[in-house]
Amino acid sequence: MASLPNYVAAAKPVPQANRVPWYKSTAQTYAGIFLWFVFWESVPSSGAPGISGILAHGLGTAILGVIAAAFICHIASYLAPAMMGMQTGLPLAVVGTSTYGVLGGFLMPGFFMGVLQFGWLAVNAYFSAKLLAWGAGQPEMSPLHLTIGIVWAVAAAFVGLKGIQYVARVATYLPLIPLVILLVLTAKTFSGVAHFTPAVAVDATTAGPTSFELMLFAIASIVGFFATAGAAGVDIASSNRDGKDVQLGGLVGVAGATIFTGCLALLIVAGTYGSGLKEVTLPGAIGATATTGPGMELKPTALMSTIMGEGTAKVFWLLLAIAAFPPACFSSLIAAASFKNTLPKVNPFISCGIGTLASIALICSGKAGDAAGVFIIIGASFGPICGAMTADYLLAGRKWPGPRAGFNPAGWISWAVGFVVGAWNAFFAGLFHSSFVMPCPPVAAIIVGFVLYLVLAKIGLESKALEMPAADQ
Repeated sequence: MASLPNYVAAAKPVPQANRVPWYKSTAQTYAGIFLWFVFWESVPSSGAPGISGILAHGLGTAILGVIAAAFICHIASYLAPAMMGMQTGLPLAVVGTSTYGVLGGFLMPGFFMGVLQFGWLAVNAYFSAKLLAWGAGQPEMSPLHLTIGIVWAVAAAFVGLKGIQYVARVATYLPLIPLVILLVLTAKTFSGVAHFTPAVAVDATTAGPTSFELMLFAIASIVGFFATAGAAGVDIASSNRDGKDVQLGGLVGVAGATIFTGCLALLIVAGTYGSGLKEVTLPGAIGATATTGPGMELKPTALMSTIMGEGTAKVFWLLLAIAAFPPACFSSLIAAASFKNTLPKVNPFISCGIGTLASIALICSGKAGDAAGVFIIIGASFGPICGAMTADYLLAGRKWPGPRAGFNPAGWISWAVGFVVGAWNAFFAGLFHSSFVMPCPPVAAIIVGFVLYLVLAKIGLESKALEMPAADQ
């Protein structure tokens, strides 16, 4: 026990008396993640050059892609981390020490999880501010948009550090706002779904991707988005009572919520164009339009003014932004908790303040507005972590193996290779002047992390197991 760092040795599990059913914890938390408008508005626009999103081969292909992604998220990203969290009641920073070692776990996934939260804070602030700027008639990247984004990030970071308990009181109900808006938009456009033709989303002059390739685009976007939330299943499911709670919480909150919100977003876009829409006026961009074909507008939020009228759209944008504020605060809370575990001597206001400045830089540069690019980085970073943790869990007989000494080579090597695989198309292909295109990078990163950890563990590249002190629950 003397060889364990304090953040591991002093960790206290969630007491059994404080455990709650899946519908009061896991399912509720994950459903809120997928009801965030930045997720579901990005689903229809997943695609490639020459097409407009994943609807280019019709609704059937797009929906199959969403369903496949939903179950990949549940099985490959969420399940093993959540099971270990439920079994131990311990946080991710501690549970991750079996895969990355007690010294390595300090960085991965503990500290790394905190750092990436400021990426999510930037994305939240950027897109929420965009909706508010649209409501004021100003375009994306306008001075008003950027000013709101900066204020949003700072306010969310401060509340996350000091007043999250007040936000949490209403955060349970705020996800009802995007739920209602999704249902209203679906009802308004549903009559046009039967008349939607994939031809409006295709550039007839270029050879587009196959149906299977379109499904892979959908899977890559969704799995990349979910990667950090999958690893966070350790923390989220630590309050579950048993394995049944973990399974049901994931099936409803992860797979079910992904299918529900993703498919409704597809129906809204298909129904809008199937209703005979020929032109969409983009919010805040005076005189700018997007028509059918590769330039067509595919985000339900941008289509709201056409579907509901400008006045109602402004109300919807305001409500969606309000509903997005608690998740921004929770990102700061998770970051602060990660830094507290790994950097206990550093004032959270300093560490989170530096992170917030990084978020502001991402907002002002416009990089936070590239949701697809952010999803790629998240998937490349945390996909291999989920894969390796799953392998670690299975090798130990479906349980947490306990902490390991130092830096566990099996975990770090599998992560490094998995990251290169996950980020290949975005970074490494150009770096190595390669024409090879990695299919579905976030899923490939998970598979590489899983398989490589299994192989490395079998050949003896796991570091020494350490004894964990018994803790009363």
